[in-house]
Amino acid sequence: MDIARPELKRQRQRRQIIWGTVGLLGIGAVTVGVSRLKPAAPEVERSTVWTDSVKRGSMLRQVRGLGSLIPSQEFTRQIPAETEATVVRILKLPGSQVKADTILLEMSNPQVEQAAVDASLQLKAADAEYQSLRVTLQSNLMNQKAGAATVNSDYTQAKLQADTDKALYDLGVISGLAYKNSKSKADELTTRNNIEGERLDINQKAIASQLAEQQAKVAQIRALAELKQKQLDALKVRAGIEGVLVDLPLQVGQHVTPGTMLAKVVQPDHLIAELKVAETQARDVQIGQPALVDTHNGTVSGEVMRVDPAVQNGTVTVDVKLTGELPKGARPDLSVDGTVDLERLDNVLYVGRPAFGQENSTISLFKLDADGKGGVRVPVKVGRASVNSIQVLEGLRAGDTVILSDMSRYDNTDRIRLD
Repeated sequence: MDIARPELKRQRQRRQIIWGTVGLLGIGAVTVGVSRLKPAAPEVERSTVWTDSVKRGSMLRQVRGLGSLIPSQEFTRQIPAETEATVVRILKLPGSQVKADTILLEMSNPQVEQAAVDASLQLKAADAEYQSLRVTLQSNLMNQKAGAATVNSDYTQAKLQADTDKALYDLGVISGLAYKNSKSKADELTTRNNIEGERLDINQKAIASQLAEQQAKVAQIRALAELKQKQLDALKVRAGIEGVLVDLPLQVGQHVTPGTMLAKVVQPDHLIAELKVAETQARDVQIGQPALVDTHNGTVSGEVMRVDPAVQNGTVTVDVKLTGELPKGARPDLSVDGTVDLERLDNVLYVGRPAFGQENSTISLFKLDADGKGGVRVPVKVGRASVNSIQVLEGLRAGDTVILSDMSRYDNTDRIRLD
């Protein structure tokens, strides 16, 4: 016969309640713990990031600019039209080697041709008129000199006669009336001789003045004739310098007006590099700084010769004079890539330039762990920058390895794992 024991049932219920309570508390504790755990660091494939080590030493600051080779203005000749004309022949095409007297094209203008002929005839007529006037004036001058010589001869004889009569008068040989007559005649001829001398001087000055006036007229007509001849000669367009014809934007039958650019000739051995440097980097570029220009077929050294004071489309134009030997294939308008050496910083910390981050600012980079399997975000204060490197002021030490790639997708995490 079974005996009922109610105390066992109560004990079993109490144990169930206790274990249930313990289980609920454990589940709550696990839930709270899990909720407080930080999310796992994202994984980044190692081959997709670019890293570099922090170094201490000498850092060369450079700026880079893209551009092209252009002819030096000193060795470039642009040929404008001097008069209206029509192109009748094109003798050379762009790319041709030319000498100074090579005719590039021929043009026609009947008015210019007629004007040159008229001016030449006017010059001949003016020169003939000048020669005729000179002969006439010289003939008149010779006649006047002959008259003056006659008067001078009479004056000399009258003076001698007066002196003789004075001596005879003093001796009492002749009368005073005879002496007075000879003296009066001598005085008259003295006056006439002086007047003839003055007339001769004045006439010579007048002749010189008339000849000078006629010479000025001849010179004026000669200058006009030379101008017309120059305009006529300009209808045959010559290169003017030895070099390469790089531009001739005309066609046969085309009408041009004064000032129209007819052709452009350059000397290909005298080129400069025109670089476009970002305005934020161009503030330290100075004339005389060394540069290196890459023509993609070789490099050539140079130095900065001009910095444009104006900014266009966010860039500053920097002209580089090429001091080294030009690589083969170097020609006007060839695209180039140039770097300018600004300064050398000694005994500084530096690292490769990150994808984002301006100089003299604070940026954040992922510094790799010692085992290279992870990285932690650290603030880094940077100083002056170069094309491929940037100065480190605070936040890193020599030997640290950082990620320089664009890590903007991980802006919400401070740690990553490298796979």
